[in-house]
Amino acid sequence: MEISIKDFSDFYQEISENVLCDWLETLPSQIKKISKLYESKKTRFYKSIVDNIPSIVPDKIDIKKSIVIEGEISSYKRKTIYNLLKKLSPWKKGPFHIYGIHIDGEWRSDLKWKKIFSKISVKGKLVLDVGCNNGYYMWRILGEGAKIVVGIDPNQLCFFQFKAIKKLIGNNKKIYLIPLKLKKMQKLGKFDVVFSMGLIYHLRSPLDHILQLKDQLNAGGRLIIETLTTKSDRQQCIFPKDRYAGMKNVYFIPSIKMLKTWLKRFGFVNVKVLSKNILTSMEQRRTKWAKYDSLSENLNRSNKKLTIEGYNAPIRAIIVSEKK
Repeated sequence: MEISIKDFSDFYQEISENVLCDWLETLPSQIKKISKLYESKKTRFYKSIVDNIPSIVPDKIDIKKSIVIEGEISSYKRKTIYNLLKKLSPWKKGPFHIYGIHIDGEWRSDLKWKKIFSKISVKGKLVLDVGCNNGYYMWRILGEGAKIVVGIDPNQLCFFQFKAIKKLIGNNKKIYLIPLKLKKMQKLGKFDVVFSMGLIYHLRSPLDHILQLKDQLNAGGRLIIETLTTKSDRQQCIFPKDRYAGMKNVYFIPSIKMLKTWLKRFGFVNVKVLSKNILTSMEQRRTKWAKYDSLSENLNRSNKKLTIEGYNAPIRAIIVSEKK
């Protein structure tokens, strides 16, 4: 068993003493089932990488201005850590600065975070990050003073990337990644803030996703959705025929007006747009930590305002709302 119940014992202890205690009715049995799915050659490979990362007590940790871990280590140990982290590629989210190693993920997630943190307070809050990937935003949320940060993402590579960073940072007990899909999560209704970043357009049923997000929020809780959106100021969606900007798993790209309508229809209030920007290769690009086609390779060569399929080039928006 490559993921064991012991991996989550700290989390079980943590939630047994707070408002998430009801989750213990279902989560341990779900983790037990998930652990059986993680019994594979690939999982053993990922686990061996994390196990071989040396345990170091850092001299400095900064997760507020960026994610920086510093300390005096030998060049041999730094090279060892670099090689191990590189084996966990591709890294989609970043950057992480680890003992002089710059993990430059495909996404400059710090640029997106700048559009959020000054407008959304998470201090003292119980926060859920849905589809959290390797946990980049979770660390930044914790850096802003969140009480506890829980991320859910079923992707195995993301789980072990998170474990690697957590081990290097020092196994902070206020941040946890659970390898679970939102639709499988017990309806808790206890989180103060819920994030869904870059996820809703990948789902075949975005309306179900919004309802599932709502089920995790307490009354008055805030929902932050970051998504692809359209140029249109009308109530409409793009439904790609096959691919969008090279991505096959894109289904509904809503206009901001459409997304607002969805949220209001399901009882959210105070719906506001935090940002709307054209996506550039400064924010998303191919790197040596993510060696695959990215934004530039999937735009029309003669007209960068279009994707290679002929749709309008990506626009990203961030919407905040409250559960009534």
